[in-house]
Amino acid sequence: MASIFTKIVNGDIPSYKIAETDNCLAFLDVFPLVKGHTLVIPKQEIDYIFNVDDYLLSELHVFSKKVAHAIEKAIPCKRIGVAVIGLEVPHAHIHLVPLNKVGDLDFSKPKLTPTPEELKQVQEQIRQQWTIINK
Repeated sequence: MASIFTKIVNGDIPSYKIAETDNCLAFLDVFPLVKGHTLVIPKQEIDYIFNVDDYLLSELHVFSKKVAHAIEKAIPCKRIGVAVIGLEVPHAHIHLVPLNKVGDLDFSKPKLTPTPEELKQVQEQIRQQWTIINK
């Protein structure tokens, strides 16, 4: 059965897309640790990030770097944290999390529950920066 992320890639489930290429997709986490928490995935469903072939893994990380720059310009923060957990969804993904303190990257703390309007606003802020950066 397709993962929730594959369903997002296929358009079966709506998402707050930030950016995409032929092989990669970035979208907001709907239960973020902090405002601007973004997920970056390969469009191809591969369960474990270290099973992603080298070319696609490189592309995924370079794409993540560009998305991180857009997030950093849109969301006030000191840095963008990066995490790969890989236990919650059987589809390789990278978490990009705006950081102001180390605890912002604590996956054991309660997640935020933003409204669709709040998510749309954050999506637009980051997408605007993505467009500027990638002209």
